[in-house]
Amino acid sequence: MTKDSQPDLIIVGAGPAGLSAAVVAAEHGLVVTILDEFPEPGGRMLGQFHEEKGHWWVGKQIAHNLIEQCCALGVHIRCGVSVHGMWKNGHRWVIRTSDGSITAANVLLATGGAEIPQPSPGWTLPGVMSIGAAQVMTNVHFVKPGRRGLIIGVNVLAMAIARELSVSGVSIAAIVLPSQSPLSGKDALPKENVEKLLGLAHLAPSPLMRMGGRAAHSLKMAGVVTHYFPRGGIKLWDIPLKLRTTAIAINGKDRVESVTLADLNGRGEMIAGSEREEKVDFVALAGGLYPLAELASVAGCPFVYIKELGGHIPLHSEEMQTPVAGLYVAGNITGVESALVAMAQGQLAATSICRDAGLLGSQSDTKIAEAKQKVQQVRASALIQFHPGIPKAREQVYKMWAKGCDCVENN
Repeated sequence: MTKDSQPDLIIVGAGPAGLSAAVVAAEHGLVVTILDEFPEPGGRMLGQFHEEKGHWWVGKQIAHNLIEQCCALGVHIRCGVSVHGMWKNGHRWVIRTSDGSITAANVLLATGGAEIPQPSPGWTLPGVMSIGAAQVMTNVHFVKPGRRGLIIGVNVLAMAIARELSVSGVSIAAIVLPSQSPLSGKDALPKENVEKLLGLAHLAPSPLMRMGGRAAHSLKMAGVVTHYFPRGGIKLWDIPLKLRTTAIAINGKDRVESVTLADLNGRGEMIAGSEREEKVDFVALAGGLYPLAELASVAGCPFVYIKELGGHIPLHSEEMQTPVAGLYVAGNITGVESALVAMAQGQLAATSICRDAGLLGSQSDTKIAEAKQKVQQVRASALIQFHPGIPKAREQVYKMWAKGCDCVENN
């Protein structure tokens, strides 16, 4: 076998966590192979950009820099390769891919997150897509998803990508709520969405809106704000945000032609006679993200459910270890956060892998402590935070690890 077919570390996922981990691991002398099913490395970073403390954070440039570092260090990046199985054979992992099998002593799962489907009547029409698909079309492939669109769903992902689409010249008629159904749940209710909006006050486009939003959030005034929220919505980056408007149905014969909208009262009840048609030629559905963690389950890793982290995640330590020997995790597979947090987690995971491989010597404790501190600092200062209460949720996971990891069989 060639050196590439017998790496020391296999990383599944060439996004912010995987690429960052590869750089640190390779710098310490590990032979690293990255596997990713997308045709090119970079993950979601390729379509991301936002204002971060007075400057633009451009994911494509960050990805380019990380890829260059990986190439200079001899990291083997294999794209267009799907991983569909993994198991332990003695002290090595066997990774089954669409391009054959590969083995390594250690595996880092940095598979990221996936979008939550948010069905809406008429969602099978051509021109209906996820908000992430609209982002990729616009910012990765430079193809506008349509002439004029509507976003259904209010969450951090919708707000961040709406801003990107607006900057890229895509016309958005409005951001509205999904229709009420067992699947949409509280996401279809005005008050719950006002609470989410107040929690995102730091993203508001003006200082006055940021100040007012933070004050209302701290005073728990969501009910009052909902009552007085304009039925016509408010404009964010020239996009109408309508928290008292619901999308009843997506209409069209062979493609999207319009969306039937209706007004809601403060309790989320539809106001009779308020139905109307909004002419659009594409619709973006925003249901949020969840950790893409199936491979961890295949590997035998136990899971815990943490709502604030996006759902079911592999049990792991603060140092990104799992209870299964030689298996590590980093990035959104451990809970949905920003790309900056994922990068810091990838660096921490690689530091742990190098420590466990005996490569850090007397500096191991210091380097682990520094990497952990960096994750905490990046998390505390992150502009985009997908759920409130993430630091407390993380502590909950680490307490579960401390109590339960010794009870899980290590192979």
